[in-house]
Amino acid sequence: MTWSLPEPMLTVAVESPALLAGWAAEPKWDGYRAQLAVHTGGRVLLRSRQGTDMTGSFPEIQAAALAQLPADTGLDGELVVWESERLAFERLQQRLARRGKGAREAAGQWPAHYVAFDLVHVGGTDLTGWTYRRRRAALEALFAEHGLAAPLTLCPSTTDPAVAAQWLTWTAAGLEGLCFKRLDEPYRPVRSWRKYKVRVTTEAIVGAVTGSLAAPRTLLLGRYDRAGRLKYTGRSTTLSQAARRALAELLTPPTAASAHPWEGWTFSAGWGTQQTLDVHLVQPHVVMEVAIDVARDAAGRWRHPARAHRVRTDIDVAQVPLFGE
Repeated sequence: MTWSLPEPMLTVAVESPALLAGWAAEPKWDGYRAQLAVHTGGRVLLRSRQGTDMTGSFPEIQAAALAQLPADTGLDGELVVWESERLAFERLQQRLARRGKGAREAAGQWPAHYVAFDLVHVGGTDLTGWTYRRRRAALEALFAEHGLAAPLTLCPSTTDPAVAAQWLTWTAAGLEGLCFKRLDEPYRPVRSWRKYKVRVTTEAIVGAVTGSLAAPRTLLLGRYDRAGRLKYTGRSTTLSQAARRALAELLTPPTAASAHPWEGWTFSAGWGTQQTLDVHLVQPHVVMEVAIDVARDAAGRWRHPARAHRVRTDIDVAQVPLFGE
């Protein structure tokens, strides 16, 4: 092995979906960032953004890389799993812990695709000093000349604002937003790419809090399903001081006369940890307006924390959208 994958180029969040002159846009997938290398001698490496070797967990990607890619090729891209007409991030999480026979079985049950969006090495050439425009042309040529096919997939790219805006309508399938890349920029381990995540404003019911009722820190949010059960749908980011004060005046503990639907439940801190949250149940009669992104897990819960905007005393819990909507 005479070369190694570079440190990944990173993104910074932006609030506008506008595609500016001199930039390209790509879809932002709900998957795992991964670099893929094929070295001379048949060695394949599939590496996470943090440097974790994921090769053994995705044998179908390893096999496709060996069969289709020329030696000494380095790609940057996203691992995704498609299930029930949308991207299923939780299947990727389940697959990461599997190796050997378990990984092969999971590949048959939840096959992954590798969506390539950059080419950092080809043949004996390091492409990281090339501009995005030039690397993109080389990536497209690689797919065309070698007839690369599923599970290897070429990520779309455009400089047309109308096309980029159209991609934002793919959120029902799990597209999270857009990634913007400057056409004349080389590949460097800095936060220079930009990402825009689609967020919508909606309502949810406060079912529990962390902190205390007098000083809530975060909210555990719920929605009723069609059977009338209050289902946990997600957790908020840390509340502002103004939101804490407004909620403290409205939160009340469950009464003995009516058991809380979440009585006896435990909640994980989530987002990469198995830590159990210390929560306080509250009467589910307070409605909060929140901003959420489009990513959901297989159960229909919000996969990322919601941003609490304001208490909606003008909305009854019966007017809150149903779970999964």
